This record gives sequence, C-alpha cells and structure tokens, in this order.
Amino acid sequence: MVQGENAIEWDVERWLNVDAPLSLADLRGTVVVVHAFQMLCPGCVSHGIPQARAIHQMFPAGRLQVVGLHTVFEHHEAMQEVALRAFLHEYRIHFPVGIDRPDPRGNPIPCTMQAWHMQGTPTLVILDARGQVRLHHFGQLDDLRVGAVIGQLLSEADSTAP
Repeated sequence: MVQGENAIEWDVERWLNVDAPLSLADLRGTVVVVHAFQMLCPGCVSHGIPQARAIHQMFPAGRLQVVGLHTVFEHHEAMQEVALRAFLHEYRIHFPVGIDRPDPRGNPIPCTMQAWHMQGTPTLVILDARGQVRLHHFGQLDDLRVGAVIGQLLSEADSTAP
C-alpha cells in the first residue's frame, strides 16, 4: 500500500479487546492508526507500543481508532495467543488487537503484512476518514510528526463531515 491508496482490508485470524471483529469499512468516517507489532520486537516494546497507547489515551474515541496488528514473521512458536493475551494485560493495552492470519501457503510472513507491504515491525499505518493510506512507516517515528499527521487528518475529517 502506498500513500493515497485505499487501504486493503486486513486479514485477521482473531480479535482481542473487542466484542466483535473490526473491518475497515466499519471504521469509515474515523481516522485509524494501525500499529503493527510483535511481542518480542525491541522497537515495538520500547517505542511503538507506548506511542500507540498514548495516541489511544490522548485522542477522542469515535474520531480516532487505534488498532494493534500482531503480525508474527519470526519466533512463531513463542508468540501464540495465550502469550499475547498476557502481554496485552501486562502492558495495559486496551485498544483492539487483531492477530494477523498466517499465510496458508506456508510463507512465514502473515497475510496482512504481505498485502500491506510491511517491511517488519514496528510499522505504523495511518488512514484518513475515507480509508486512504496517509502514512505508512517502518521503524520508529517521532511522536511530534505522528501527532501532526493525526491533527491534520482530524481537521480534514471535521471539514468534510456532513
């Protein structure tokens, strides 16, 4: 996915921290911040997850939705759902987290990670209220830049709301 394209629907095996599965279509009209991570990724734990938690706490529900995508491409046996549930509890992650579906052809790269052309974790993808990719970044990204993008997209959403 590149900036300006409509986001491809994620392919999630199971959702945690929500009562029903989430789809991108359900989130239209909302700015969506997707944080792709792995539990054993040092950059995810030290920067990406704290950043996603801060965004989730700072911005108003209903206008912005943070979504975690646990996308495991290495150490598969160590990162099963039971470990992820404990991880979410310990790190106090309360936003929805989808478990990226493993590739049925045996590729170690999961389905959404492939479809969204992610290079690794952490990856931050921000969608505008129309579902278009406005930021797609692999690695650590400064909080100020992320906040500026979110502020711009919330302002755009306000100006186009009926």
